[in-house]
Amino acid sequence: MRKIVTLVVCLAVATLFAMLLFYLPALAQSQLSLQAKDPGVRAGSVDAGQALSTLSPGQSQYFTDGLVRFNEVDQVENGLGPTFNSNSCASCHGQPAAGGSSPRADQYPNIGPNPQIEAASAGGATNRVPFFITSDGPVREARFPFVVSSGGSLTKTPDGGVHALFTIAGRSDAGSCSLAQPNFEQMAQLHNLIFRIPTPVFGAGLIENIADATILANMRANSFLKGRLGISGHPNFSGNDGTITRFGWKAQNKSLEIFTGEAYNVEMGVTNELFPDERGTPPAACLINPTPEDVTNFDLSGDQIPSDVVGFSHFMRFLAPPAQSSQGISGNPPSSSIQNGRALFSQIHCDSCHTPAMQTATSKLTPALSNQTAGLFSDLLVHQMGTGLADNVSQGSAGPDEFRTAPLWGLGQRIFFLHDGRSGPANGGLVHAIEQHASSGSEANTVISNFNQLSTQQKQDLLNFLRSL
Repeated sequence: MRKIVTLVVCLAVATLFAMLLFYLPALAQSQLSLQAKDPGVRAGSVDAGQALSTLSPGQSQYFTDGLVRFNEVDQVENGLGPTFNSNSCASCHGQPAAGGSSPRADQYPNIGPNPQIEAASAGGATNRVPFFITSDGPVREARFPFVVSSGGSLTKTPDGGVHALFTIAGRSDAGSCSLAQPNFEQMAQLHNLIFRIPTPVFGAGLIENIADATILANMRANSFLKGRLGISGHPNFSGNDGTITRFGWKAQNKSLEIFTGEAYNVEMGVTNELFPDERGTPPAACLINPTPEDVTNFDLSGDQIPSDVVGFSHFMRFLAPPAQSSQGISGNPPSSSIQNGRALFSQIHCDSCHTPAMQTATSKLTPALSNQTAGLFSDLLVHQMGTGLADNVSQGSAGPDEFRTAPLWGLGQRIFFLHDGRSGPANGGLVHAIEQHASSGSEANTVISNFNQLSTQQKQDLLNFLRSL
């Protein structure tokens, strides 16, 4: 009798075990499906990259000319190098259209792999692709927060500057120029390597035309609530005229021309009328062109007269912001989900930093920039983001862990997030980016705590709303 009972018990246990093996994967998948997920890059039409409405025929001509220059691939003869990160403005600012951010080959719209891979060997250059540049990863620039001594030890002396990834050595148009790439592996071992990815410039003319007084008034608004939340952002200022700077990850650049001139010099190595000197005192064999390499074309006419820097600025200044859309979001969420997500965005106080809209001032350039409601979802202030996001680089009055509130318009078709592109399709995208806002010393900790207390459906609604932007 005992043998029979034992046999029955064993059979029951075996049956239960088999059932668990059968149902556990399904249960796990069911639990996984209950988690809120980033819907991913919004498909459908790409309306980004268009000119502002109501431009005059002349302004439209300058916009188109600027776009052509923005897409042009530079060679050494017109200024590329001696060191550079890529060879075209559009190669960095390409997703989902010229003026955007980093592309990725397997994301909509498919505009190719990381263009820095091709730029590294273009023209016969002998560059090695650094370990942090991958075909499906973001376009990146590298910075070293601190100076390394001649003996190879890390000092406490701030560096913070961009150290270009590539050199023109080996190119057929580089003559006898010979330059070594930085030792990025050594810097990684010293924990002295940080990254920045391109900031989108859609709607940049509207941002440029928001008055300082408007930014300051918005900063002072709802001060009691912001204090309770632990939010205390501040502007970055120009050290010369005391006005508010607003472009770049730390809001370090005042105007589009300064932003563009610096990028042309730093990212592509092209000297220009705003930044007329080659970077890093390269050897004489690498000083191939007279400087500045990009200048006003005095002997031409019409839209060909301005320098490339001015041409790029015209394109950016007249570039419209992307339109919000509920079409193409994975899972086809109903409009009620997006509307609820918008309400939750305010309810948990994301809008305390990501200000939904600010008014522009009167513009002499075009009515399309004058007295407009700019739906940028940013206060254009820099905020302490804590130890988790700190890059130990100071720019102007923005400290080692401070960053400008990133404008969210166009978020629906963006692939990589945060200043270094750490959040993307491989690790949860928007969900990971939101989580990264919380760390010791971050002004966003209370808001992220509010987010974590939302139900799964509420979180999904909020993510669906963000992907509609």
